[in-house]
Amino acid sequence: MSAALEGAPMPGIDDGPEVLNPKHWPTPKGYANGMMAEGSVLVTGGIVGWDESETFANGFVAQARQIFENIRAILAEGGAEPRHLVRLTWYVVDIDEYLANLRELGRAYREVFGAHYPAMALVQVVRLVEKAARLEIEATAIVPSRR
Repeated sequence: MSAALEGAPMPGIDDGPEVLNPKHWPTPKGYANGMMAEGSVLVTGGIVGWDESETFANGFVAQARQIFENIRAILAEGGAEPRHLVRLTWYVVDIDEYLANLRELGRAYREVFGAHYPAMALVQVVRLVEKAARLEIEATAIVPSRR
């Protein structure tokens, strides 16, 4: 194998996780019921919607988009891509704000992560450590072993 191809996925082989959905269950929209993958586990802490200068984006959707970008940057540091995500846990300070912005959130999500939907959970919390944060997301990815 040439050095240029070492560590690269083989053409036609998807090295992302397998989506798990029991037979006779409806197909979920925007998330997966379960994911399975082999490789190294990459986890993030709670990521908020600020940039590298710790300036928060203005508004719920803008903060979410920045969080997606921040998670994508962390994934890249570990040799992963959004398609390797297996779980996202969202913490929001106002679930009604989340629900009121679903269409725009979905658009921002797809623009940064594509059409890959890992297992997800969403929890409303009283507040986050960073007072300006409207939401915080933890991510888990499985980085495939390169053989």
